[in-house]
Amino acid sequence: MGLTVALVALARPTFDVALAQEVARSVAEGLAGQGWTVTGTGPALVMDAEGAAQAAASVAETGCDLLLLLQASFADSTMAVAVAQAAAPAGIPILLWAAPEARDGGRLRLNSLCGINLAAHALRRRGIVYDYVLASPTDPAAFAKVGTLAQAGHARRLLRGARIGRIGEHPAGFDTCAYDAADLAALFGVEVVTFPLSETLNAASGVGPARRAAFVEQAAALAPNVAALDAQAVAGTGGVYAALRDTVQAQRLAGVAVRCWPEFFTELGCAACGAMSLLAEAHCPASCEADVNGTVTSLLLQSLTGQPAFIADLVSIDPGDDSGVLWHCGLAPVSMADPDAGVRATVHGNRNLPLLFEFPLKPGRVTLARLHRTADERPGQRYALVIGGGEMVRAPRSFGGTSGVVRFDRPAAAVLDTILGNGLEHHLCLSYGDCRDALRAFAHLTGLPVIEL
Repeated sequence: MGLTVALVALARPTFDVALAQEVARSVAEGLAGQGWTVTGTGPALVMDAEGAAQAAASVAETGCDLLLLLQASFADSTMAVAVAQAAAPAGIPILLWAAPEARDGGRLRLNSLCGINLAAHALRRRGIVYDYVLASPTDPAAFAKVGTLAQAGHARRLLRGARIGRIGEHPAGFDTCAYDAADLAALFGVEVVTFPLSETLNAASGVGPARRAAFVEQAAALAPNVAALDAQAVAGTGGVYAALRDTVQAQRLAGVAVRCWPEFFTELGCAACGAMSLLAEAHCPASCEADVNGTVTSLLLQSLTGQPAFIADLVSIDPGDDSGVLWHCGLAPVSMADPDAGVRATVHGNRNLPLLFEFPLKPGRVTLARLHRTADERPGQRYALVIGGGEMVRAPRSFGGTSGVVRFDRPAAAVLDTILGNGLEHHLCLSYGDCRDALRAFAHLTGLPVIEL
C-alpha cells in the first residue's frame, strides 16, 4: 500500500539545533526506508511562525495519510497548532513524536517530551484528535505505529467522497440492514446513491447475448461445472452482472448494496449472487439484502488489507470445538476459495436457481469488522465499530454455498455472547490479513467506540 506521510519537524533555536537536525534527518530516512512517500517540510527544521505557515499550506494543499509532528526539540504549541489545524479539517490523523534524552547530568539538549506535552494540551482543548509516541528516531516500533496510523488515514481518505449504490430496499424484518445517509455522510463523508430495484431488473433483462456469453465464459474459467447448470438462468446472472457493472461505472460507485431476493429469482429467474461475487473480486464490495452499512464496512476492510471483503452470517457456534461458521449463499470473492477444494458453480439452496459460487474459505488469518448502529440516540453515540480476528481453518464446506470455519481470537461462546448481548447486526464482514490495529486507529480518528469480538 503506497502511504504518504507529511513530516514537519519542529524546533527552537535556543536548544541544540545540530542534534535536533540529526533527529529529524534520521526520522525522514526511516520513513523513506519504509517505502512511504514523505511530504511536508521533510527533515528541514521549522522554527518560526513563517515556517509553520508554509508547512501548514503544504499539508493542506498536497494531502497525506498522516501528519507526523516531530518535536525535534522543545517548542511551544503555537507551531504545532498552526500545522495541525491545516490537517484536522481533512480528517488527517496526527502523530506527535518526541525523542528521549540520555540522563547524563549535562544540558537538557532537546526537551522534546515537554514540547509534545504542550502540543497535546493545545490540540485537546481545540478538539483535534491526535496520538503520540516517545521513541528514538530509529525505533522500529515507532515506525510500525506510524504505518498503522497512516493506514487508518488512508482508509479515511478513500471513504471521504466514496459513493455507495443502494439498489432496492432491504427486506422486511431485516432491520440490521437499515442505514442513515446523513449519519454516514457526517461520520465518513460517504454518499449513498439510491436506485429503484426495477431499474436494475430492467437493465439486466436488456443485456445482449454477447455480454451474457462473456460472463458465462468468465464463470466457466472459475468453475468448470457451469455447463451442467441451466444455461438460460446462468445467462440471466450474466445480465445482472453487466447491469451492475454498468451502474458502478456510470455512477462512479465504490460499492453496492443490493436487494438480492426475492425479485431476481421471481422476475429474472436467476440469482444475483454470482454477479456480486465477481464485483467483490474486482474490489467493488457488494452486500446482499441492501445492507449499506455492510458495504461501507467491507470498503473499510478492503482499503486496509488491500484484499476483497466478504459479508457473511454467523450460522454456527461449537463451544466444544471452539469454532464458528461464517456463511452466505454464494457471493464471496472467488480468491477466498480454498485452493485444495476449488470453486463449484451451483444453485441457490432455497430457490434452486443459479448462479452461485460454492467453496470452503481458504485457511489463513482474517479480520472481522462491522459498522454497528447502536440503540443510543445521543449525538456521537449512534455508531460503534465492531472489531475481531481469528484464524480460518481448513475444513470441508459446513453448508451449501460459501462457508468457512473460524477459530476466533476469543472463545467462540464469548464471541456469541458479545454479538447477541450487544444486539449486533447479523452480517459480519471479513477480509484476509490482520488489520485490527489500523481499525482501532480508524475508530479513534472518527470518534467511534470499539466493540471487541
